[in-house]
Amino acid sequence: MSRSSREQLTGTCLGIAAILIWSSLVAVARGTSEHLGVLASAALANLVGGGLAVAVAQMRTGYLEKVIRLPRNYLLGCGALFVLYNLALYPALQAAATEQQVIEVGLIQYLWPALTLALAVPVLGKNASPWLVPGLIVATAGAFLAKSGGSLSWASFRVGLDTNPWPYALALVAAMSWALYSNLARRWAGQRGVSGAPLFLTATGVALAIVHAVRGGGYHLDWQLRPVLELAYLTLFPTLLAYVFWDFAMRQGNIILVSSLSFFTPLLSTLISSIYLGVPMGVDLWIASGLVIVGAFICKRSIREPQIAPTGTDEEG
Repeated sequence: MSRSSREQLTGTCLGIAAILIWSSLVAVARGTSEHLGVLASAALANLVGGGLAVAVAQMRTGYLEKVIRLPRNYLLGCGALFVLYNLALYPALQAAATEQQVIEVGLIQYLWPALTLALAVPVLGKNASPWLVPGLIVATAGAFLAKSGGSLSWASFRVGLDTNPWPYALALVAAMSWALYSNLARRWAGQRGVSGAPLFLTATGVALAIVHAVRGGGYHLDWQLRPVLELAYLTLFPTLLAYVFWDFAMRQGNIILVSSLSFFTPLLSTLISSIYLGVPMGVDLWIASGLVIVGAFICKRSIREPQIAPTGTDEEG
């Protein structure tokens, strides 16, 4: 097996691991709200996780000297999208009024697998059949169904939007920004041997801390076992390892395979959130999760090989 083949296999496996880890993010992040708060715990998790990743990489490989040589469009563009994703996701989880709404928000932000595949057409030069549009419609219908409580009526969908629309709007922003980030990371830094994810995590922690401070929040951790374990888990797994794994997968793995496998994340996340947060998973959530998965699957089937494979060697911006 050639070195490039081994790197692609490694990237693909790490992408699958990231999918499994991310399935627990919504549940654990919301679980911290009772003791520390979603924004405070996310800020700490990203600051500690990102700082640790930068420190370890610096000691092992001289990370900072290498990362500053990455294309500026990757560092600035993908870095901004990375931060935007988190600045949308965590406030959405905190703003959700109920645990049921948390699950709905989580399902909406998991439109990103289908959106990643759709954006691979204009960003990476992939070809797509006409089935791409129906795939996006089916995935969106799943998110619509989750929000409307199992009804396809517009009146049911609008319930709660007049009083608390922000969780849903922010979840949609998160989905779009992460889908764009995943494709642009491949386009701008596809074959580079270093990832900007540790640096992006640290920047995310700083941004979340600023938002939390502006909102007048503090940091008062209840040193009971559960909140400490939740914060430690959030720092090490969904925050640190999953993002580093995903960034590597998007740059060097099989992006179509990993993105298509990621469409199982909505179902896994909804199941874990339902169990962890104590919310019964009704038939409507099963159907909604299934529609998001089926929509992403149709999108995947519609994608063809690119006309010109991206090299990731664009000149620095």
